Amino acid sequence: MKNIRLKLCTAILLSALFCTQGALGQGYVKLNIPYALIGVVNPSVEFAISPKSTLQTDIVISPWKSVNQKHMLFAIFMGEYRRYFKQHNNGWYLGANIGMMAFDMSKPYIEGWKLKFENRYCKGYGMMIGLCVGYEHQFGERWLLDAFFGWAWMDSHYNGYSFDGEIDMYPHRPVQPKHPDPFNGSSEWYPNKIGVSIGYRIFTPRNMRSK
Repeated sequence: MKNIRLKLCTAILLSALFCTQGALGQGYVKLNIPYALIGVVNPSVEFAISPKSTLQTDIVISPWKSVNQKHMLFAIFMGEYRRYFKQHNNGWYLGANIGMMAFDMSKPYIEGWKLKFENRYCKGYGMMIGLCVGYEHQFGERWLLDAFFGWAWMDSHYNGYSFDGEIDMYPHRPVQPKHPDPFNGSSEWYPNKIGVSIGYRIFTPRNMRSK
C-alpha cells in the first residue's frame, strides 16, 4: 500500500511537470533542505503563469515507521497558487494551497507552547486548506532559495491504536457514542509547510534564452 501511494504521488508530480512544460514560461524544481536533513522527502515544482503569479506542486513523504517510539509515516500531496509583490520567483509572496494526506503517525498537539505527541498512533487520511507567506531569492544563472511558512485547517479521519496494536474503540470525543466505534475524526489548525528549499531552473522562456 505504501509503495502504491508513493508511485501515485510520483506519477502525479511528473505529469504536472511535463504537461505544463509547453504552456508555462519558467519553471523550477526544488528540494526542502531542512526536511532532507531529517530524512523527510519534500520535492516540488513551481511554474510561472503570469508576470506575478506561479503554481507549485509539493509532495512530502516521511518514511519513518517510528521515531523515539512514535509513529511518523505520512505522505502529503499539495497544490499552491502564489502571488508575488514584484515579479514571479523574486521577493515576497503570499500563497493559498489545498492538499490531501495519508498517515500512520502519533498525533501532534501543542501544550504550553511545546509540540508534543500522543502516546498512541493513528491510521487514516485527511485534507487541508491553508495560506502561506514566503520569500524567493535568485542567485547564479539558474538557482534560487525559497524560504516559506504555511498554516492550514486540517480535517482528518482515522482509527486510533495503542502501541501494542490494539484498536481504541472509545476515542476521545466531546460526546461519546452509545456503542463502541473505533473511527474518529478531528479538525485543527496546524502548520502545514515550513522550510528553505533550493531550486534549479529547468525551463527558460524564449526571451530569456536569447539574452
